[in-house]
This record gives sequence, C-alpha cells and structure tokens, in this order.
Amino acid sequence: MSATVLIVDDDPVQRRLAEAAVRRFGFEPRVAETGADALALLRSEGADVVLLDLVMPGLDGLGVLAEMRKSGLATPVIVQTSNGSIDTVVGAMRAGAVDFVVKPAGAERLQVSIKNALRVDTLEEEVRRMRRRASGALTFKDLTSKSPDMERLIRLAERAAKSNIPVLIEGESGVGKEVLARAIQGSGDRRGKPFVTVNCGAIPENLVESTLFGHEKGAFTGATEKHAGKFVEASGGTLFLDEIGELPLDAQVKLLRALQEGEVDPVGGKRSVRVDIRLVSATNRSLLDLVKQGKFREDLYYRLNVFPMTLPPLRARREDIPDLVRSFCARFSAEEGKRVRAITPEAMALLTRYPWPGNVRQLENALFRAVVLADGDELTVAEFPQIAAQVEGFDVRIPALPVQTQMPAYAPEPVREIVRVEVRDPHAMSLVTEETGEMKPMDVLEAEIIRFALQFYRQRMSEVSRRLGIGRSTLYRKLKDLGLEDDAKTEDAA
Repeated sequence: MSATVLIVDDDPVQRRLAEAAVRRFGFEPRVAETGADALALLRSEGADVVLLDLVMPGLDGLGVLAEMRKSGLATPVIVQTSNGSIDTVVGAMRAGAVDFVVKPAGAERLQVSIKNALRVDTLEEEVRRMRRRASGALTFKDLTSKSPDMERLIRLAERAAKSNIPVLIEGESGVGKEVLARAIQGSGDRRGKPFVTVNCGAIPENLVESTLFGHEKGAFTGATEKHAGKFVEASGGTLFLDEIGELPLDAQVKLLRALQEGEVDPVGGKRSVRVDIRLVSATNRSLLDLVKQGKFREDLYYRLNVFPMTLPPLRARREDIPDLVRSFCARFSAEEGKRVRAITPEAMALLTRYPWPGNVRQLENALFRAVVLADGDELTVAEFPQIAAQVEGFDVRIPALPVQTQMPAYAPEPVREIVRVEVRDPHAMSLVTEETGEMKPMDVLEAEIIRFALQFYRQRMSEVSRRLGIGRSTLYRKLKDLGLEDDAKTEDAA
C-alpha cells in the first residue's frame, strides 16, 4: 500500500491537478473541499501527509492546523498558497506546518516536499518508538497494524496486560515476539519497571541455574564474586524468557518451583530470595510437541501456557509491510547518513509479494543492505537483487560488458595462417564464476571492486572513498566485513 496524501483545497481545478500529480508520484490521493471535511477524514481514516491550502472559506488552513494541534493529530502538513510572503510562511510554520509550496507548484518541488515530509514524520515516530522501548514505555499504539489477525492479537494482548497472568507467545523466528512482550509490559502497571530478557537457547547448560537464579561468591570454580541472577534483576518488572523450549530438563524443575513459590535459591546460597516478577515466555517451537517427545515438562507447560498467543508470520500480514519498510528506511538512512527519502512503487510491490521466510528480522536486514547500497534518493528494485530473483515478474538486469572489437592488422605480405588472440581489458571484471558458470554473489563483486580501487589509487583512502561514492567510515567498515583489512595493511606497509 502506498502512502496516502490528503489534498485539501476549495478550488476544484487545483484539486484535480494536485490529485493527478500525487497519483503520478506513486502515492494514494484523497481529497477534501473544506477544512472541516479534512479534519473529519483525518480523524476517521487518517493520512500520511496533508497538502493544505491556506486560503479557504469557512475553516481556513491556519484553522485546520490549530484544530489538528488541539486534537493531537501529528500528521505532517505541507501548506500551499498563492501568497508566498515571509509573514505567511512564518505563520504557517509556527502553526505546525513542515513545509510550504507556492501555487502553482512545480511537480519536482512538490514531489520532493512530500517525500521529505514522509521521511521526517517516519523518522520522528521511529525515534519516539525507540525512546519508549528503552524506557519500558512501549505500548500497543506502537504496534499499529492493518492486518485483521494482528488487530485481534493486539486486542487479546491488551486484556493480558491488565493483569499479571503468565503469557506464552508462540510464533516463527523474527516475527517480533519480544516487541509484543515489551508492549504488554508498557501497557500494564509495571510500565517503566525493569524488562529483563533471557535467551534460554544461548545459555551454556552448566550456567543456566547461575544465570537465572544467581550464585554466591565461591559457589563453584570461577565464581569470583556474587551474582544476583535474572530473576532478582527483573524483580518488580517483567522477565522475558525467549526460546523457553531450549531450556534443559533439570533447569525446568527449578524454574517451575521459582514460579510456584515466588522465590529463588541462588547457587551456594543459604536462604531463598523472594522475587516479584511478571513472566512472559516465547518459543518458535510447539511446546506441546516437545511435551509429547519428553523434552519439556508437562507441569511446567501448563504453568506457562496460561494465556497463549500466536504471532502470525509476516507473509500472513502483508498489509503491514509498507509501514515497516518506511520505518526501517527512515531509521537506516539517518544512521548511515544517506538521503533516501522514499521507495518506488515497483520496489514496494516486490517487497509486498515476497514471502519473507525470516519475517520482520529478514525485512529489516534487507532494508539495511538496500539503504547502504543506494546511490539515489529512492530505493528501487535494483537494490533488492536477491529478492527480485525469487519473485515472478521481477528481473534485475545487469548490463553486459561491451564487446571488445579488434581492428584488423595490415600485414606487408600475405600469411598462410591467421592466429586469433583474445584481447581482454585488464580493467574488466567478470560477473560470472568460471567454475560454475553462475553469477558471482554481491559480496564477492563488492570485494573485487574495493580491492581493485585500493590498488588503482595506491591506498589513498580518501581518494578511494571519494571515487566509490562512500564515506571513509563506510569504507573501513566494508574492509572489515569483507575481510580486506590485511590487504590494506600490506599495501600501507609497502
């Protein structure tokens, strides 16, 4: 789904022109003739950007901005007016507009303004979401979804957040189980309290008890100091046990007792420690199947499975992909110092059709890579070659190398045998692996390009980064990721 632009103008000709331009830019236009109609649409259906005329009968543009601020509507607004005076612009900006255009606005100017407004709004919302997550105040409003399945799940989670009932979240890897757990905490009475995450599958088996319940100094070899344990750290807040199905059987017994009694026994301790936690568990495997296989205790299963919820995979809620894409794009553009403002409709259609076996985590990584590789201010299908190769109807074409032609040589006397010698450009790079005849992966091609640039510009890193069109910090990071640091050091030493 494309971003929606609400066009508010009392002039029907201007409305039609703006509507056609917005649709040509790849956005979805909505129109309103009056300020009152615009406010009603914003409250009922919402919009991503508002293109607002300042001079209208009845409720004018400044009045709409004032009502939006009173109602808490944070949609970015671009004002347009035939009067481009400084006072008009200052008044609109003070009222909350993010940009302005003077009628008649050029298509390129209007498109850039809309893209900037979308990018700024998405980035600001992402920053606010990250701050709420860090402070333990993430709520279900941060999980706004257009998917009916997700909406039902959120309503169910809202009920669970009102009590301290144990919650079990099931779902595939990468669907966002931890984010849902944080929203449950941020919407309940433990908001702002500690949120402690434990990945049960990443703890060595001999350290599970110490990690969860703590230990006293000298309790075992290597215990040089006292350790409180995750249960004590989370006391008063929420303990999130991720991949609970990976917990060893002997640790499951002690976990069951801790949940039933509300106290833990540190390793080497002489007395139990009382804890007050809200338990949220998560798993990407069926605990009931593990119980049947004898790999998970049945009594612990019933203790955890009091309020079960299943997060649908991303392929079952494709309606959420455009919002996730814009959010990731804005964040990574800011982090990498790129000026990526939008994604083309064709690229968005590609991402929406792809099944995403790795779910939201895979989508996030794909956007990170695309932003890093992007040269322009828009993400296109070319930035997603691996995905385009797996979706029917999309094809990323790489232009073929120019054919090397050889001018015929004029011999002073005829020769009986003509020997043909293939002349290859030393600067040409093969895109195909000779052994298999298949395309080389992107990381291999990227390594070859950077290695050639290092040699061609004699290790002048500033020149290499400038010619490749990337920053020095990005160049050094790519050297490290691609394993080219030794090559650079060898050349430096020479």
